[in-house]
Amino acid sequence: MPWPLRWFARVLTVLLSLALVLAGVLVVTVRTSFPQVDGSLRLPGLSGNVEIYRDKSGIPHIYADSAADLFMAQGFVHAQDRFFEMDFRRHMTAGRLSELFGAATLKTDKALRTMGWRRVAEQELGGLAQETRANLNAYAKGVNTWLAANPNASDRSLEYSVLKLQNGAYQPEKWTAADSVAWLKAMAWDLRSNVESEIDRALALTKLPKERVDQLHPGYPYDRHSPIVTQGALAKGRFDQEAEPRRRAGRLLTQAAEALDAVPDTMSTEDREGVGSNSWVVSGANTATGKPLLANDPHLAPQMPSVWYQAGLHCRKLTEECPYDVTGFTFSGVPGVIIGHTDKISWGFTNLGPDVADLFLEQVEGDTYLYRGERLKLATRKEQIKVAGGDPVTITVRSTRHGPLINEVIETARPSGEANAVALQWTALTPGRTADAVFELNRASDWEQFKAAAALFEVPAQNLIYADTSGKIGYQAPGRIPVRENGDGTWPVPGWTGEYDWKPEPIPFDRLPSVEDPADGFIVTANNAVIDPARYRPLLTRDWAYGYRSERIRDLIEEALGKGPIDAAAMARVQQDTYNGFAETLIPALMQVDLAGPGGRARQLLKTWDRREDLDSAAAAYFNAVWRQVLVLTFNDDLPEQARPAGGDRWYEVVRRLLAAPGDPFWDDVTTKNRKETRDDILRQAMASAHQELADRLGDDVTSWRWGDLHQLELVNGSLGTSGLAPVEALFNRGPLSVPGGKDAVNATGWNVQRGYEITAVPSMRMIVDLSDLDKSQWINLTGASGHAFHDNYVDQAEAWARGDLLPMLSTREAVKKAAVHTLRLNP
Repeated sequence: MPWPLRWFARVLTVLLSLALVLAGVLVVTVRTSFPQVDGSLRLPGLSGNVEIYRDKSGIPHIYADSAADLFMAQGFVHAQDRFFEMDFRRHMTAGRLSELFGAATLKTDKALRTMGWRRVAEQELGGLAQETRANLNAYAKGVNTWLAANPNASDRSLEYSVLKLQNGAYQPEKWTAADSVAWLKAMAWDLRSNVESEIDRALALTKLPKERVDQLHPGYPYDRHSPIVTQGALAKGRFDQEAEPRRRAGRLLTQAAEALDAVPDTMSTEDREGVGSNSWVVSGANTATGKPLLANDPHLAPQMPSVWYQAGLHCRKLTEECPYDVTGFTFSGVPGVIIGHTDKISWGFTNLGPDVADLFLEQVEGDTYLYRGERLKLATRKEQIKVAGGDPVTITVRSTRHGPLINEVIETARPSGEANAVALQWTALTPGRTADAVFELNRASDWEQFKAAAALFEVPAQNLIYADTSGKIGYQAPGRIPVRENGDGTWPVPGWTGEYDWKPEPIPFDRLPSVEDPADGFIVTANNAVIDPARYRPLLTRDWAYGYRSERIRDLIEEALGKGPIDAAAMARVQQDTYNGFAETLIPALMQVDLAGPGGRARQLLKTWDRREDLDSAAAAYFNAVWRQVLVLTFNDDLPEQARPAGGDRWYEVVRRLLAAPGDPFWDDVTTKNRKETRDDILRQAMASAHQELADRLGDDVTSWRWGDLHQLELVNGSLGTSGLAPVEALFNRGPLSVPGGKDAVNATGWNVQRGYEITAVPSMRMIVDLSDLDKSQWINLTGASGHAFHDNYVDQAEAWARGDLLPMLSTREAVKKAAVHTLRLNP
């Protein structure tokens, strides 16, 4: 062999040997942290034996004789599969990320310390029921037992081994009950309603007159899209579904406030309009089995691992001391089941979206602020933030009666004019009892017990749907929802006058909308309006989703009922529906525009399009590219960057109205000189630009375009997956997956028109519960049970989820044992 080749071969041999050694080290390191799922383990602190059965997807079902043992075992199992995720989240909710990652996360820590999620969680503990505190403590004991048994970084998870390279001194603390409660604050922040809409309005007002800003926030189309509750009103101080309303005049909008920017998001997508959910329930009178069917798919930012963790929690014998037989979706870090079913009832959530947060503009001078003509003392506290690799940073948090001053740590939340500070008032910053509600739901067995649990579910306010094995279905709006002295919460308001203050007490629970066994035999919630304000006061919000998803679900259910009783397969088909509800409005307008050249050939795709955003659809790719261009060309020149459209059904309504006004000023591109564009100019340019964009990306043959080649999902690890280091990201991230649907299809895979077609929000899980036979229920998670990269269950559900498949949601002991491939016994 010639010398150069011998040299190359030796170098290659050395490199391959090193690669094999490193791969071997990586494999050993990775596998060291995989949990034991068979055999037996001793868990000090248990009072009796616990069995844990796992199916091939790694989903655990836990069996115990006492509540304490049950929740201790749940804490142990969560830690086995997801401890790094839990540890990361508790640092986030406490504003302590910089202890892990250094100065890069200081901005987030400052914001979270200012809002004080962790402080509120600690305050809540004392007000919770004794049983709730006991369950939280038992759960923490289980987590800490696992932690004590795994003292080395490599024993805990691959993330700790990677983190050790940057922050070798870090050691996780013991888990506490407050760590669990604080995660409920993060859940509330993700679903915090209309703060961004308040800011959008105020930002838009810096460039536009108020009447044009109002055009961008049209009212809910009650004439075309039904609210959730279509019957009932307030009567004798409570909501009565049989009462008829008295007509009342609406209130005027509050005057505009000055420009603000958003508090940064922490765990949800930056595209707030993509966060929503679908749920619906069909009574037994309309199903093939004669018992209800219940479906739910919450829409959240995609996370790796998924925010959800499937599990079953079962007392071997149901007693007053051990009343739990519940299967569903849990949060790692929180005991109990958040969404699922007991042996008697099932429930689902969508975001109700009431206005529970307001921005108050304040006049601060020194250590005082103005309120009703007086100077009041600001409340202050010091917060020290430890920083890995650096010195601690101390901030001073200052608050008015309305809440913490967020502008002092959020640079983009800057007031102007008379105000020089911005306070955030938010219901979740007052201690509550949502943790109690979780356990009440988990042991409920009928409608009245379910409603009693709902009364405790204060934040985030959710649409709760219900079904039980006796055949009853229902809906309940819960939550701590403020009543304002004046205004409607749609704009930031002056805090110094006191006229926009919240009243001391929120809306009483028995005055919130509720319905049981409605006449049409089904209930649909999809973040649409809860009830027509002509039927109901006080105002819940003006910023609903606009009902495109909910109306499509209603149409599909009614269409199915026209052919006979509904079964679970029909419910699953509804969840997978990709119909674009705005295409029927926009396409006729596009067809009327004179258009020549390649753009005209692409437009022909829309003539025969079935309006479904399926993976192989060329027409869906072109329509969405046109829609993107319509929004960018119409509004970007008029609005500041932070208020520009992301897409979604609010913009469906805005553009629907503009299509009827071809000369509206929004159509004009203010950046062009000596020319005034009209509707047809913008639509023509949008079609031409869309064709050019797709030709550049997907080729000149329009028939070969595929929506799935544009609309893709990257599963990004929430911590190290965004490190900026490609080798590290490759360890923890997965994808891309091509996924059908769209932002306001029922299969709501959201994307942001300002950034591209990549998916920013997803149905984070799907569930269909069959109340005739709970073992025939079905579910799917976005990723998998495990949080350990390279574990078989790390991402094993993702491709099935993308296809629209569901897995069996087993819950009876016989079915669970039959499906089990692993059995672990925990002994005292």
